Amino acid sequence: MRQYTTSLKETKEVEKIICNKCGKEIPVLRGVPREDVLEVEKRWGYFSGKDNRVDRFDLCEECYDALIESFCVTVQQV
Repeated sequence: MRQYTTSLKETKEVEKIICNKCGKEIPVLRGVPREDVLEVEKRWGYFSGKDNRVDRFDLCEECYDALIESFCVTVQQV
């Protein structure tokens, strides 16, 4: 989950990132995350029950690792 601040120039800058799974706050300095984070944005298609809905979330590295541990098929690393 990203929280933004709007400057006087009407530009949005990331102020805070919170892991949607564990709630950990990812430090942000001048709009740049100080730790790596997985940012997901998914627009659901016509053949889903979520037709045209957009879901967004962020995961810290630890929650990402826990998520992929649960996969039956391992993540492909390129």
